[in-house]
Amino acid sequence: MSPAQRPSPVALWSALGTVYLVWGSTYLAIAIAVETLPPLLSAGLRFLTAGVLICLWLGLRRVSLRATPRELLGAATVGLLLLAGGNGLVVLAERTVPSGVTALIVASIPLWIVVLRALTGERVRRDLIAGVLLGLVGVAILVVPGGLNGTLDPFGVAILLGATVSWAVGTFISPRLRSPRNALLSTAYQMLAGGAALLVSGVIRGEAANVDPASFSTRSVVAIAYLVVFGSIVAFTAYTWLLQHASVSLVATYAFVNPVVAVILGALVRGEPVTPTIVAGAAVIIAAVAFIVWRQTAQRAGVERVSVATAAD
Repeated sequence: MSPAQRPSPVALWSALGTVYLVWGSTYLAIAIAVETLPPLLSAGLRFLTAGVLICLWLGLRRVSLRATPRELLGAATVGLLLLAGGNGLVVLAERTVPSGVTALIVASIPLWIVVLRALTGERVRRDLIAGVLLGLVGVAILVVPGGLNGTLDPFGVAILLGATVSWAVGTFISPRLRSPRNALLSTAYQMLAGGAALLVSGVIRGEAANVDPASFSTRSVVAIAYLVVFGSIVAFTAYTWLLQHASVSLVATYAFVNPVVAVILGALVRGEPVTPTIVAGAAVIIAAVAFIVWRQTAQRAGVERVSVATAAD
Protein backbone atom coordinates (compact mmCIF):
# COMPACT_ATOMS: atom_id res chain seq x y z
CA MET A 1 0.00 0.00 0.00
CA SER A 2 1.45 3.35 -1.05
CA PRO A 3 1.71 6.25 1.43
CA ALA A 4 -1.06 8.04 -0.47
CA GLN A 5 -3.38 5.07 0.08
CA ARG A 6 -2.55 4.66 3.75
CA PRO A 7 -5.38 5.68 6.10
CA SER A 8 -4.72 8.19 8.85
CA PRO A 9 -3.97 6.81 12.33
CA VAL A 10 -7.22 8.39 13.53
CA ALA A 11 -9.27 6.52 10.91
CA LEU A 12 -7.40 3.28 11.56
CA TRP A 13 -7.82 3.28 15.31
CA SER A 14 -11.38 4.57 15.12
CA ALA A 15 -12.31 1.57 12.97
CA LEU A 16 -10.38 -0.83 15.20
CA GLY A 17 -11.92 0.68 18.33
CA THR A 18 -15.37 0.26 16.79
CA VAL A 19 -14.74 -3.44 16.19
CA TYR A 20 -13.29 -3.88 19.68
CA LEU A 21 -16.11 -2.15 21.53
CA VAL A 22 -19.13 -3.03 19.39
CA TRP A 23 -18.39 -6.70 18.82
CA GLY A 24 -17.21 -7.01 22.41
CA SER A 25 -20.55 -5.60 23.56
CA THR A 26 -22.74 -7.87 21.41
CA TYR A 27 -22.62 -10.59 24.07
CA LEU A 28 -24.08 -8.20 26.63
CA ALA A 29 -26.68 -6.98 24.13
CA ILE A 30 -27.75 -10.57 23.38
CA ALA A 31 -28.06 -11.34 27.09
CA ILE A 32 -30.29 -8.27 27.55
CA ALA A 33 -32.35 -9.04 24.43
CA VAL A 34 -33.22 -12.60 25.50
CA GLU A 35 -34.40 -11.40 28.92
CA THR A 36 -37.86 -10.79 27.43
CA LEU A 37 -37.64 -11.52 23.68
CA PRO A 38 -37.97 -15.00 22.13
CA PRO A 39 -34.33 -15.94 21.43
CA LEU A 40 -34.45 -17.52 17.98
CA LEU A 41 -37.19 -15.28 16.59
CA SER A 42 -35.41 -12.13 17.75
CA ALA A 43 -32.09 -13.36 16.33
CA GLY A 44 -33.79 -14.18 13.03
CA LEU A 45 -35.40 -10.74 12.91
CA ARG A 46 -32.01 -9.17 13.66
CA PHE A 47 -30.25 -10.79 10.72
CA LEU A 48 -33.14 -10.49 8.27
CA THR A 49 -33.42 -6.78 9.02
CA ALA A 50 -29.67 -6.26 8.73
CA GLY A 51 -29.57 -8.22 5.46
CA VAL A 52 -32.39 -6.16 3.95
CA LEU A 53 -30.78 -2.88 5.06
CA ILE A 54 -27.45 -3.86 3.51
CA CYS A 55 -29.19 -4.78 0.24
CA LEU A 56 -31.01 -1.44 0.23
CA TRP A 57 -27.76 0.42 0.86
CA LEU A 58 -26.01 -1.46 -1.95
CA GLY A 59 -28.96 -0.73 -4.23
CA LEU A 60 -28.73 2.99 -3.47
CA ARG A 61 -25.06 2.83 -4.43
CA ARG A 62 -26.11 1.10 -7.67
CA VAL A 63 -24.28 -2.09 -6.78
CA SER A 64 -25.77 -5.08 -8.59
CA LEU A 65 -27.51 -7.56 -6.29
CA ARG A 66 -27.29 -10.32 -8.86
CA ALA A 67 -25.69 -13.62 -7.94
CA THR A 68 -25.53 -17.00 -9.62
CA PRO A 69 -27.36 -19.97 -8.07
CA ARG A 70 -23.98 -21.39 -7.04
CA GLU A 71 -23.01 -18.12 -5.34
CA LEU A 72 -26.36 -17.96 -3.55
CA LEU A 73 -25.95 -21.55 -2.38
CA GLY A 74 -22.46 -20.82 -1.09
CA ALA A 75 -23.56 -17.71 0.80
CA ALA A 76 -26.61 -19.51 2.19
CA THR A 77 -24.51 -22.45 3.40
CA VAL A 78 -22.11 -20.15 5.22
CA GLY A 79 -25.03 -18.17 6.66
CA LEU A 80 -26.68 -21.32 7.98
CA LEU A 81 -23.50 -22.47 9.71
CA LEU A 82 -22.30 -19.11 11.02
CA LEU A 83 -25.54 -17.34 11.87
CA ALA A 84 -28.24 -19.98 12.31
CA GLY A 85 -25.90 -22.55 13.88
CA GLY A 86 -23.23 -20.37 15.46
CA ASN A 87 -25.15 -17.29 16.55
CA GLY A 88 -28.45 -19.12 17.08
CA LEU A 89 -26.91 -21.50 19.60
CA VAL A 90 -25.14 -18.62 21.35
CA VAL A 91 -28.47 -16.83 21.75
CA LEU A 92 -30.03 -19.95 23.27
CA ALA A 93 -27.09 -20.49 25.61
CA GLU A 94 -27.05 -16.92 26.89
CA ARG A 95 -30.34 -17.49 28.67
CA THR A 96 -28.39 -19.44 31.31
CA VAL A 97 -24.68 -18.70 30.74
CA PRO A 98 -23.21 -15.27 31.67
CA SER A 99 -22.30 -13.10 28.68
CA GLY A 100 -18.65 -12.80 29.72
CA VAL A 101 -18.19 -16.56 30.02
CA THR A 102 -19.99 -16.96 26.69
CA ALA A 103 -17.52 -14.62 25.00
CA LEU A 104 -14.56 -16.51 26.44
CA ILE A 105 -15.85 -19.89 25.24
CA VAL A 106 -16.66 -18.45 21.81
CA ALA A 107 -13.09 -17.13 21.67
CA SER A 108 -11.99 -20.75 21.24
CA ILE A 109 -13.22 -20.81 17.62
CA PRO A 110 -9.70 -20.47 16.13
CA LEU A 111 -8.72 -23.57 18.10
CA TRP A 112 -11.39 -25.65 16.37
CA ILE A 113 -10.34 -24.35 12.97
CA VAL A 114 -6.86 -25.73 13.58
CA VAL A 115 -8.47 -29.06 14.54
CA LEU A 116 -10.51 -29.06 11.31
CA ARG A 117 -7.36 -28.39 9.29
CA ALA A 118 -5.73 -31.42 10.88
CA LEU A 119 -8.79 -33.65 10.43
CA THR A 120 -8.99 -32.84 6.71
CA GLY A 121 -5.41 -33.96 6.15
CA GLU A 122 -3.71 -30.59 6.16
CA ARG A 123 -0.30 -30.57 7.75
CA VAL A 124 -0.50 -28.56 10.95
CA ARG A 125 2.59 -27.32 12.73
CA ARG A 126 3.26 -28.70 16.19
CA ASP A 127 3.26 -25.26 17.73
CA LEU A 128 -0.32 -24.74 16.54
CA ILE A 129 -1.33 -28.10 18.02
CA ALA A 130 0.26 -26.99 21.29
CA GLY A 131 -1.76 -23.78 21.08
CA VAL A 132 -4.98 -25.78 20.63
CA LEU A 133 -4.20 -27.96 23.64
CA LEU A 134 -3.44 -24.86 25.72
CA GLY A 135 -6.73 -23.30 24.67
CA LEU A 136 -8.69 -26.44 25.57
CA VAL A 137 -7.05 -26.39 28.99
CA GLY A 138 -8.30 -22.82 29.34
CA VAL A 139 -11.84 -23.86 28.41
CA ALA A 140 -11.65 -26.69 30.96
CA ILE A 141 -10.46 -24.28 33.67
CA LEU A 142 -13.38 -22.03 32.81
CA VAL A 143 -16.24 -24.54 32.66
CA VAL A 144 -15.38 -27.62 34.74
CA PRO A 145 -15.37 -25.98 38.21
CA GLY A 146 -18.53 -24.04 37.36
CA GLY A 147 -20.24 -27.19 36.14
CA LEU A 148 -19.28 -29.13 39.25
CA ASN A 149 -20.38 -26.51 41.76
CA GLY A 150 -23.53 -25.56 39.87
CA THR A 151 -22.58 -21.98 38.96
CA LEU A 152 -22.56 -22.81 35.23
CA ASP A 153 -25.32 -24.61 33.36
CA PRO A 154 -23.69 -27.71 31.73
CA PHE A 155 -26.36 -27.81 29.02
CA GLY A 156 -25.79 -24.16 28.20
CA VAL A 157 -22.04 -24.75 28.00
CA ALA A 158 -22.62 -27.74 25.69
CA ILE A 159 -24.77 -25.55 23.43
CA LEU A 160 -21.99 -22.96 23.35
CA LEU A 161 -19.40 -25.54 22.36
CA GLY A 162 -21.75 -26.64 19.57
CA ALA A 163 -21.96 -23.01 18.46
CA THR A 164 -18.17 -22.72 18.28
CA VAL A 165 -17.92 -25.89 16.20
CA SER A 166 -20.66 -24.71 13.82
CA TRP A 167 -18.97 -21.34 13.38
CA ALA A 168 -15.58 -23.00 12.88
CA VAL A 169 -16.97 -25.32 10.19
CA GLY A 170 -18.63 -22.40 8.41
CA THR A 171 -15.43 -20.38 8.55
CA PHE A 172 -13.36 -23.33 7.39
CA ILE A 173 -15.47 -24.15 4.33
CA SER A 174 -16.24 -20.54 3.39
CA PRO A 175 -13.13 -20.06 1.20
CA ARG A 176 -13.95 -23.36 -0.52
CA LEU A 177 -17.42 -22.22 -1.59
CA ARG A 178 -18.29 -19.77 -4.32
CA SER A 179 -19.95 -16.64 -2.98
CA PRO A 180 -20.67 -13.17 -4.43
CA ARG A 181 -17.42 -11.26 -4.93
CA ASN A 182 -18.74 -8.18 -3.19
CA ALA A 183 -18.11 -8.83 0.52
CA LEU A 184 -21.11 -6.81 1.69
CA LEU A 185 -23.44 -8.51 -0.79
CA SER A 186 -22.19 -11.92 0.30
CA THR A 187 -22.74 -10.92 3.93
CA ALA A 188 -26.27 -9.71 3.15
CA TYR A 189 -27.22 -13.05 1.58
CA GLN A 190 -25.64 -14.91 4.50
CA MET A 191 -27.74 -12.83 6.89
CA LEU A 192 -30.92 -13.38 4.90
CA ALA A 193 -30.40 -17.15 4.81
CA GLY A 194 -29.34 -17.39 8.44
CA GLY A 195 -32.13 -15.08 9.58
CA ALA A 196 -34.79 -17.05 7.70
CA ALA A 197 -33.50 -20.31 9.20
CA LEU A 198 -33.58 -18.83 12.70
CA LEU A 199 -37.17 -17.64 12.24
CA VAL A 200 -38.25 -21.10 11.05
CA SER A 201 -36.40 -22.70 13.97
CA GLY A 202 -38.12 -20.33 16.38
CA VAL A 203 -41.54 -21.24 14.99
CA ILE A 204 -40.76 -24.98 15.18
CA ARG A 205 -39.56 -24.48 18.75
CA GLY A 206 -42.92 -22.93 19.62
CA GLU A 207 -41.67 -19.41 20.26
CA ALA A 208 -44.23 -17.80 17.94
CA ALA A 209 -47.15 -19.29 19.85
CA ASN A 210 -45.95 -17.72 23.08
CA VAL A 211 -45.06 -14.26 21.78
CA ASP A 212 -46.52 -11.51 23.97
CA PRO A 213 -45.37 -8.05 22.84
CA ALA A 214 -46.68 -6.58 26.09
CA SER A 215 -43.99 -8.51 27.96
CA PHE A 216 -41.12 -7.08 25.88
CA SER A 217 -39.02 -4.70 27.94
CA THR A 218 -37.74 -1.45 26.49
CA ARG A 219 -34.15 -2.45 27.15
CA SER A 220 -34.58 -5.75 25.28
CA VAL A 221 -36.01 -3.94 22.25
CA VAL A 222 -33.19 -1.37 22.37
CA ALA A 223 -30.67 -4.23 22.62
CA ILE A 224 -31.97 -5.96 19.49
CA ALA A 225 -31.97 -2.64 17.61
CA TYR A 226 -28.38 -2.09 18.73
CA LEU A 227 -27.44 -5.55 17.44
CA VAL A 228 -29.01 -4.81 14.05
CA VAL A 229 -27.46 -1.38 13.50
CA PHE A 230 -24.15 -1.59 15.31
CA GLY A 231 -23.39 -5.30 15.70
CA SER A 232 -24.42 -6.40 12.21
CA ILE A 233 -23.82 -3.30 10.07
CA VAL A 234 -21.54 -0.65 11.61
CA ALA A 235 -18.95 -3.00 13.11
CA PHE A 236 -18.91 -5.29 10.08
CA THR A 237 -18.40 -2.31 7.78
CA ALA A 238 -15.48 -1.19 9.96
CA TYR A 239 -14.09 -4.74 9.91
CA THR A 240 -14.32 -4.96 6.11
CA TRP A 241 -12.60 -1.58 5.78
CA LEU A 242 -9.82 -2.70 8.12
CA LEU A 243 -9.17 -5.82 6.06
CA GLN A 244 -8.54 -3.53 3.09
CA HIS A 245 -6.39 -0.94 4.89
CA ALA A 246 -4.61 -2.64 7.80
CA SER A 247 -2.43 -5.68 8.36
CA VAL A 248 -4.24 -8.94 9.05
CA SER A 249 -2.26 -9.39 12.27
CA LEU A 250 -3.57 -6.05 13.58
CA VAL A 251 -7.16 -6.76 12.58
CA ALA A 252 -6.97 -10.22 14.17
CA THR A 253 -6.31 -8.72 17.58
CA TYR A 254 -10.06 -8.29 18.08
CA ALA A 255 -10.31 -12.05 18.61
CA PHE A 256 -8.74 -11.70 22.03
CA VAL A 257 -9.75 -8.12 22.87
CA ASN A 258 -13.49 -8.74 22.44
CA PRO A 259 -13.76 -11.33 25.25
CA VAL A 260 -12.07 -8.93 27.66
CA VAL A 261 -14.55 -6.20 26.71
CA ALA A 262 -17.42 -8.67 27.14
CA VAL A 263 -16.30 -9.76 30.61
CA ILE A 264 -15.89 -6.14 31.78
CA LEU A 265 -19.27 -5.04 30.40
CA GLY A 266 -21.02 -8.09 31.82
CA ALA A 267 -19.63 -7.33 35.26
CA LEU A 268 -20.40 -3.60 35.11
CA VAL A 269 -23.87 -3.71 33.55
CA ARG A 270 -25.35 -7.04 34.71
CA GLY A 271 -23.27 -7.71 37.80
CA GLU A 272 -21.86 -10.94 36.40
CA PRO A 273 -19.20 -12.41 38.72
CA VAL A 274 -15.54 -12.29 37.74
CA THR A 275 -14.03 -15.06 39.85
CA PRO A 276 -10.36 -16.10 40.01
CA THR A 277 -11.32 -19.19 37.99
CA ILE A 278 -12.82 -17.04 35.23
CA VAL A 279 -9.74 -14.82 35.21
CA ALA A 280 -7.42 -17.85 35.00
CA GLY A 281 -9.44 -19.53 32.24
CA ALA A 282 -9.68 -16.25 30.35
CA ALA A 283 -5.93 -15.69 30.53
CA VAL A 284 -5.16 -19.17 29.18
CA ILE A 285 -7.76 -19.03 26.37
CA ILE A 286 -6.76 -15.54 25.25
CA ALA A 287 -3.06 -16.47 25.33
CA ALA A 288 -3.74 -19.56 23.21
CA VAL A 289 -5.88 -17.67 20.70
CA ALA A 290 -3.34 -14.85 20.48
CA PHE A 291 -0.58 -17.36 19.80
CA ILE A 292 -2.56 -19.23 17.14
CA VAL A 293 -3.69 -16.03 15.41
CA TRP A 294 -0.12 -14.73 15.44
CA ARG A 295 1.27 -17.95 13.96
CA GLN A 296 -1.46 -18.20 11.31
CA THR A 297 -1.14 -14.60 10.19
CA ALA A 298 2.62 -14.97 10.05
CA GLN A 299 2.30 -18.05 7.83
CA ARG A 300 -0.70 -17.12 5.70
CA ALA A 301 -1.14 -13.38 5.82
CA GLY A 302 -4.36 -12.49 4.09
CA VAL A 303 -5.53 -16.07 3.51
CA GLU A 304 -7.35 -16.85 6.74
CA ARG A 305 -8.81 -13.46 7.53
CA VAL A 306 -12.14 -14.79 8.70
CA SER A 307 -10.73 -17.55 10.90
CA VAL A 308 -10.95 -15.38 13.99
CA ALA A 309 -14.55 -14.24 13.57
CA THR A 310 -16.87 -14.83 16.48
CA ALA A 311 -20.34 -16.21 16.80
CA ALA A 312 -22.00 -13.16 18.31
CA ASP A 313 -20.95 -10.69 15.64
